[in-house]
Amino acid sequence: MADELRLESRPDLDHPVLVTAFRGWNDGGQGASLAAQHLVNTWDAERFADIDPEAFFDFQATRPRVSLVDGLTRKIDWPENDFFHASPGGGRDVLLLVGTEPNVRWRTFTELIVGLVRELGVDLVVSLGALLADVPHTRPAPVTGAASDPELVERLGLQASRYEGPTGIVGVLHDACREHGIPSVSFWAAVPHYVSLAPSPRAALSLCERLSSLLELPIDISELEAMVEGYTSHVSEAVSSDEDAAAYVDELEQRADLIEESDLPSGDSIAAELTRFLREREQGDTPPDAAREQ
Repeated sequence: MADELRLESRPDLDHPVLVTAFRGWNDGGQGASLAAQHLVNTWDAERFADIDPEAFFDFQATRPRVSLVDGLTRKIDWPENDFFHASPGGGRDVLLLVGTEPNVRWRTFTELIVGLVRELGVDLVVSLGALLADVPHTRPAPVTGAASDPELVERLGLQASRYEGPTGIVGVLHDACREHGIPSVSFWAAVPHYVSLAPSPRAALSLCERLSSLLELPIDISELEAMVEGYTSHVSEAVSSDEDAAAYVDELEQRADLIEESDLPSGDSIAAELTRFLREREQGDTPPDAAREQ
Protein backbone atom coordinates (compact mmCIF):
# COMPACT_ATOMS: atom_id res chain seq x y z
CA MET A 1 0.00 0.00 0.00
CA ALA A 2 1.40 3.42 -0.97
CA ASP A 3 2.78 5.66 1.75
CA GLU A 4 0.05 8.25 1.14
CA LEU A 5 -2.55 5.89 2.62
CA ARG A 6 -2.00 5.87 6.38
CA LEU A 7 -3.59 2.91 8.18
CA GLU A 8 -3.93 3.26 11.94
CA SER A 9 -5.73 -0.06 12.38
CA ARG A 10 -7.28 -2.83 10.30
CA PRO A 11 -10.92 -3.47 11.29
CA ASP A 12 -12.53 -6.92 11.21
CA LEU A 13 -15.26 -6.72 8.61
CA ASP A 14 -18.39 -8.61 7.64
CA HIS A 15 -19.58 -8.10 4.04
CA PRO A 16 -18.35 -4.49 4.04
CA VAL A 17 -19.61 -1.66 1.85
CA LEU A 18 -17.76 1.64 1.31
CA VAL A 19 -19.79 4.87 1.33
CA THR A 20 -17.99 7.99 0.08
CA ALA A 21 -18.72 11.72 0.08
CA PHE A 22 -16.39 14.51 -1.04
CA ARG A 23 -16.70 18.21 -0.35
CA GLY A 24 -16.28 20.38 -3.43
CA TRP A 25 -17.67 20.11 -6.95
CA ASN A 26 -19.68 16.98 -6.12
CA ASP A 27 -21.29 18.50 -3.00
CA GLY A 28 -23.81 21.19 -3.87
CA GLY A 29 -25.29 22.70 -0.72
CA GLN A 30 -22.98 20.38 1.25
CA GLY A 31 -25.73 17.79 1.03
CA ALA A 32 -23.45 14.78 0.52
CA SER A 33 -20.84 15.67 3.15
CA LEU A 34 -23.59 16.51 5.66
CA ALA A 35 -25.16 13.09 5.06
CA ALA A 36 -21.83 11.28 5.44
CA GLN A 37 -20.95 13.12 8.64
CA HIS A 38 -24.39 12.28 10.00
CA LEU A 39 -23.68 8.60 9.34
CA VAL A 40 -20.33 8.86 11.13
CA ASN A 41 -22.01 10.41 14.17
CA THR A 42 -25.15 8.27 14.19
CA TRP A 43 -23.30 4.98 13.78
CA ASP A 44 -20.49 5.94 16.22
CA ALA A 45 -17.99 5.23 13.45
CA GLU A 46 -14.30 5.01 14.37
CA ARG A 47 -11.54 6.50 12.26
CA PHE A 48 -9.01 3.90 11.11
CA ALA A 49 -7.15 5.45 8.16
CA ASP A 50 -6.62 8.61 6.15
CA ILE A 51 -4.93 9.84 2.98
CA ASP A 52 -1.97 12.19 3.37
CA PRO A 53 -3.04 15.51 1.77
CA GLU A 54 0.51 16.58 0.89
CA ALA A 55 0.60 14.82 -2.48
CA PHE A 56 -2.95 15.55 -3.63
CA PHE A 57 -3.71 19.19 -2.85
CA ASP A 58 -2.57 22.55 -4.16
CA PHE A 59 -2.61 24.41 -0.87
CA GLN A 60 -2.95 27.75 -2.68
CA ALA A 61 -6.23 26.49 -4.15
CA THR A 62 -7.44 24.49 -1.14
CA ARG A 63 -5.86 26.28 1.76
CA PRO A 64 -5.40 24.76 5.21
CA ARG A 65 -7.14 26.65 8.00
CA VAL A 66 -5.84 27.98 11.30
CA SER A 67 -7.92 27.36 14.41
CA LEU A 68 -7.42 28.06 18.10
CA VAL A 69 -7.44 25.29 20.70
CA ASP A 70 -8.85 26.51 24.03
CA GLY A 71 -8.57 30.03 22.62
CA LEU A 72 -4.78 29.97 22.91
CA THR A 73 -2.89 27.41 20.82
CA ARG A 74 -2.86 27.85 17.05
CA LYS A 75 -3.56 24.64 15.11
CA ILE A 76 -3.33 24.00 11.37
CA ASP A 77 -6.26 22.01 9.95
CA TRP A 78 -5.23 20.36 6.67
CA PRO A 79 -7.67 19.09 4.01
CA GLU A 80 -8.78 15.65 5.13
CA ASN A 81 -9.84 12.39 3.56
CA ASP A 82 -10.63 10.09 6.47
CA PHE A 83 -11.82 6.49 6.58
CA PHE A 84 -14.22 5.37 9.31
CA HIS A 85 -15.57 1.98 10.31
CA ALA A 86 -19.09 1.34 11.61
CA SER A 87 -21.10 -1.76 12.52
CA PRO A 88 -24.73 -0.59 12.32
CA GLY A 89 -26.14 -4.12 12.30
CA GLY A 90 -28.01 -5.87 9.54
CA GLY A 91 -25.23 -8.38 8.91
CA ARG A 92 -22.73 -6.06 7.28
CA ASP A 93 -20.12 -3.48 8.18
CA VAL A 94 -19.87 -0.01 6.63
CA LEU A 95 -16.73 1.91 5.80
CA LEU A 96 -17.12 5.66 5.32
CA LEU A 97 -14.74 7.89 3.37
CA VAL A 98 -15.46 11.52 4.22
CA GLY A 99 -13.20 14.12 2.70
CA THR A 100 -12.42 16.82 0.18
CA GLU A 101 -12.03 16.47 -3.57
CA PRO A 102 -8.27 16.61 -4.28
CA ASN A 103 -6.72 19.11 -6.67
CA VAL A 104 -4.14 16.86 -8.38
CA ARG A 105 -3.20 13.21 -9.09
CA TRP A 106 -6.78 11.99 -9.24
CA ARG A 107 -5.87 8.61 -10.76
CA THR A 108 -3.34 7.91 -8.02
CA PHE A 109 -5.83 9.07 -5.39
CA THR A 110 -8.56 6.74 -6.65
CA GLU A 111 -6.10 3.84 -6.99
CA LEU A 112 -5.34 4.23 -3.28
CA ILE A 113 -9.04 3.92 -2.50
CA VAL A 114 -9.54 0.97 -4.84
CA GLY A 115 -6.46 -0.75 -3.39
CA LEU A 116 -7.88 -0.47 0.12
CA VAL A 117 -11.29 -1.63 -1.10
CA ARG A 118 -9.78 -4.77 -2.58
CA GLU A 119 -7.54 -5.42 0.42
CA LEU A 120 -10.45 -5.21 2.88
CA GLY A 121 -12.83 -7.25 0.76
CA VAL A 122 -15.37 -4.49 0.13
CA ASP A 123 -18.10 -5.81 -2.18
CA LEU A 124 -19.88 -2.54 -3.01
CA VAL A 125 -18.89 1.14 -3.30
CA VAL A 126 -21.62 3.77 -2.91
CA SER A 127 -20.94 7.47 -3.53
CA LEU A 128 -23.13 10.29 -2.27
CA GLY A 129 -23.33 13.52 -4.23
CA ALA A 130 -25.47 16.65 -4.49
CA LEU A 131 -26.07 18.84 -7.51
CA LEU A 132 -27.74 22.22 -7.99
CA ALA A 133 -31.08 22.10 -9.78
CA ASP A 134 -34.41 23.87 -10.24
CA VAL A 135 -36.11 22.36 -7.18
CA PRO A 136 -37.88 24.09 -4.27
CA HIS A 137 -36.51 24.11 -0.73
CA THR A 138 -39.95 23.21 0.66
CA ARG A 139 -40.19 19.74 -0.89
CA PRO A 140 -38.17 16.53 -0.31
CA ALA A 141 -34.94 16.55 -2.32
CA PRO A 142 -35.21 14.25 -5.35
CA VAL A 143 -32.53 11.55 -5.40
CA THR A 144 -31.48 9.66 -8.49
CA GLY A 145 -29.10 6.74 -8.77
CA ALA A 146 -26.89 5.21 -11.39
CA ALA A 147 -24.63 2.17 -11.65
CA SER A 148 -22.16 0.92 -14.23
CA ASP A 149 -22.74 -2.78 -13.53
CA PRO A 150 -25.66 -4.12 -15.63
CA GLU A 151 -26.73 -6.57 -12.92
CA LEU A 152 -26.87 -3.78 -10.32
CA VAL A 153 -28.78 -1.55 -12.71
CA GLU A 154 -31.46 -4.21 -13.15
CA ARG A 155 -31.58 -5.43 -9.53
CA LEU A 156 -31.78 -1.98 -7.95
CA GLY A 157 -33.94 -0.35 -10.60
CA LEU A 158 -31.26 2.21 -11.38
CA GLN A 159 -29.89 3.28 -14.73
CA ALA A 160 -26.64 3.20 -16.62
CA SER A 161 -25.15 6.66 -16.80
CA ARG A 162 -25.17 8.29 -20.24
CA TYR A 163 -23.92 11.67 -19.04
CA GLU A 164 -21.19 13.35 -21.09
CA GLY A 165 -19.41 16.44 -19.79
CA PRO A 166 -17.26 17.66 -16.89
CA THR A 167 -16.82 15.25 -14.02
CA GLY A 168 -15.42 15.26 -10.51
CA ILE A 169 -13.57 12.81 -8.31
CA VAL A 170 -16.78 10.77 -7.95
CA GLY A 171 -16.81 10.03 -11.69
CA VAL A 172 -13.13 9.09 -11.67
CA LEU A 173 -13.61 6.80 -8.67
CA HIS A 174 -16.51 4.97 -10.30
CA ASP A 175 -14.47 4.53 -13.48
CA ALA A 176 -11.64 3.01 -11.43
CA CYS A 177 -14.13 0.66 -9.73
CA ARG A 178 -15.42 -0.42 -13.14
CA GLU A 179 -11.90 -1.15 -14.38
CA HIS A 180 -11.24 -3.35 -11.35
CA GLY A 181 -14.60 -5.12 -11.47
CA ILE A 182 -15.90 -3.58 -8.24
CA PRO A 183 -19.68 -2.96 -8.22
CA SER A 184 -20.51 0.68 -7.53
CA VAL A 185 -23.58 2.89 -7.19
CA SER A 186 -23.88 6.67 -7.17
CA PHE A 187 -26.71 8.61 -5.55
CA TRP A 188 -27.28 12.30 -6.30
CA ALA A 189 -29.62 14.62 -4.43
CA ALA A 190 -30.97 17.78 -6.05
CA VAL A 191 -30.34 21.02 -4.14
CA PRO A 192 -32.11 24.36 -4.83
CA HIS A 193 -29.62 26.43 -6.80
CA TYR A 194 -30.92 29.65 -5.23
CA VAL A 195 -29.84 28.60 -1.73
CA SER A 196 -26.78 26.43 -2.40
CA LEU A 197 -24.51 28.32 0.02
CA ALA A 198 -26.52 27.05 3.00
CA PRO A 199 -26.00 23.41 4.05
CA SER A 200 -28.98 21.40 2.82
CA PRO A 201 -30.35 18.97 5.43
CA ARG A 202 -33.10 18.07 2.95
CA ALA A 203 -30.51 16.67 0.54
CA ALA A 204 -28.70 14.87 3.37
CA LEU A 205 -31.98 13.40 4.63
CA SER A 206 -32.98 12.10 1.20
CA LEU A 207 -29.53 10.57 0.63
CA CYS A 208 -29.63 8.79 4.00
CA GLU A 209 -33.12 7.44 3.30
CA ARG A 210 -32.06 6.12 -0.12
CA LEU A 211 -28.89 4.60 1.32
CA SER A 212 -30.85 2.93 4.13
CA SER A 213 -33.16 1.36 1.56
CA LEU A 214 -30.28 0.17 -0.60
CA LEU A 215 -28.24 -1.38 2.21
CA GLU A 216 -31.26 -2.46 4.29
CA LEU A 217 -29.63 -0.88 7.31
CA PRO A 218 -31.26 1.35 9.95
CA ILE A 219 -30.30 5.04 9.97
CA ASP A 220 -31.62 7.37 12.67
CA ILE A 221 -32.71 10.47 10.76
CA SER A 222 -34.45 12.32 13.59
CA GLU A 223 -31.67 14.91 13.88
CA LEU A 224 -31.78 15.63 10.15
CA GLU A 225 -35.58 15.93 10.26
CA ALA A 226 -35.27 18.56 13.00
CA MET A 227 -32.69 20.42 10.90
CA VAL A 228 -35.03 20.34 7.90
CA GLU A 229 -37.72 22.19 9.86
CA GLY A 230 -35.36 25.02 10.77
CA TYR A 231 -33.84 25.12 7.27
CA THR A 232 -37.24 25.36 5.59
CA SER A 233 -38.42 28.08 7.97
CA HIS A 234 -35.33 30.25 7.58
CA VAL A 235 -35.17 29.97 3.78
CA SER A 236 -38.90 30.62 3.42
CA GLU A 237 -38.58 33.75 5.55
CA ALA A 238 -35.74 35.02 3.36
CA VAL A 239 -37.59 34.19 0.13
CA SER A 240 -40.80 35.88 1.27
CA SER A 241 -39.03 39.23 1.49
CA ASP A 242 -38.53 39.27 -2.29
CA GLU A 243 -41.65 39.18 -4.47
CA ASP A 244 -39.88 37.75 -7.53
CA ALA A 245 -38.09 35.07 -5.52
CA ALA A 246 -41.35 34.07 -3.82
CA ALA A 247 -43.10 33.76 -7.19
CA TYR A 248 -40.22 31.66 -8.54
CA VAL A 249 -40.33 29.27 -5.57
CA ASP A 250 -44.11 28.99 -5.90
CA GLU A 251 -43.65 27.96 -9.54
CA LEU A 252 -41.08 25.34 -8.53
CA GLU A 253 -43.45 23.97 -5.88
CA GLN A 254 -46.27 23.60 -8.39
CA ARG A 255 -43.94 21.85 -10.79
CA ALA A 256 -42.64 19.50 -8.08
CA ASP A 257 -46.16 18.60 -6.97
CA LEU A 258 -47.02 17.48 -10.50
CA ILE A 259 -44.06 15.14 -10.79
CA GLU A 260 -44.71 11.57 -9.72
CA GLU A 261 -41.96 9.51 -8.13
CA SER A 262 -41.44 7.53 -11.33
CA ASP A 263 -41.02 10.72 -13.31
CA LEU A 264 -38.19 12.22 -11.28
CA PRO A 265 -35.36 13.62 -13.42
CA SER A 266 -32.47 11.27 -14.06
CA GLY A 267 -29.03 11.72 -12.59
CA ASP A 268 -27.82 12.59 -16.08
CA SER A 269 -30.40 15.34 -16.51
CA ILE A 270 -29.54 16.81 -13.10
CA ALA A 271 -25.85 16.75 -14.00
CA ALA A 272 -26.62 18.38 -17.34
CA GLU A 273 -28.63 21.05 -15.50
CA LEU A 274 -25.63 21.78 -13.29
CA THR A 275 -23.35 22.04 -16.33
CA ARG A 276 -25.78 24.51 -17.94
CA PHE A 277 -25.99 26.50 -14.72
CA LEU A 278 -22.20 26.76 -14.43
CA ARG A 279 -21.81 27.70 -18.09
CA GLU A 280 -24.39 30.47 -17.76
CA ARG A 281 -22.68 31.74 -14.61
CA GLU A 282 -19.32 31.91 -16.40
CA GLN A 283 -20.98 33.87 -19.21
CA GLY A 284 -22.57 36.29 -16.75
CA ASP A 285 -26.13 35.09 -17.41
CA THR A 286 -26.80 33.60 -13.99
CA PRO A 287 -29.66 35.25 -12.05
CA PRO A 288 -28.34 37.40 -9.18
CA ASP A 289 -30.00 35.25 -6.53
CA ALA A 290 -28.41 32.01 -7.77
CA ALA A 291 -25.51 31.03 -5.55
CA ARG A 292 -22.23 29.59 -6.78
CA GLU A 293 -21.59 25.89 -7.19
CA GLN A 294 -19.82 24.35 -4.22
